[in-house]
Amino acid sequence: MVRTFLRHAITALSALSAATALVVGLAEPASAAVPPGIPTKATAQSQLNSLTVRAEGASSAYDRALFPHWVAVEGTCDAREYVLKYDGSNVTVDSTCKATAGSWYSEYDGVTTTDASSFDIDHMVPLAEAWNSGADTWTTAKRRDFANDVSSPQLWAVSASSNRSKGDKDPAKWMPPRTAIHCSYVKSWINVKYRYGLAVDSAEKTALQNNLNSRC
Repeated sequence: MVRTFLRHAITALSALSAATALVVGLAEPASAAVPPGIPTKATAQSQLNSLTVRAEGASSAYDRALFPHWVAVEGTCDAREYVLKYDGSNVTVDSTCKATAGSWYSEYDGVTTTDASSFDIDHMVPLAEAWNSGADTWTTAKRRDFANDVSSPQLWAVSASSNRSKGDKDPAKWMPPRTAIHCSYVKSWINVKYRYGLAVDSAEKTALQNNLNSRC
């Protein structure tokens, strides 16, 4: 009798565990790949503390052509195709590294697609923002490296609508609609500015600090 009861209890627990695992699995996005190099909260805080704070401005007008992109970064893969290849799930590419199949998940707004052409590659720190934060003094080679940097959290595959909603706005003016990514977003922003010695304005720094405190 006791043995039978235990057997039924174990069976019920196994079924419950399987059901829980299924629910958890369904809750996960199709792909949760994020760029490399996102720092810990402690490291991001230290990097934020070291950034120069000044009003935005540049020695001359911004022109997107001053940041050459997309350039080859691995074999036949340019930076855009590289990010699509490594941030997606089950991605296949042709001989030119253009994605021919796969699925992609936009961390900014939770959108999933199987059509790579519907996704943009967002510059975490937008090119115009970089220009007005110190990149106006860089060489063209450094601006090219910045615009095609696949080794840092600078390039994100996201829905075109979220990328265009963001535009050139900093975190004081725009944050992703999906709040679950806010911690990684501000840590990535801080890290890119730190890596490249870019300045922040006072409102931007306040927004970054507030998000580190409340989201991380």
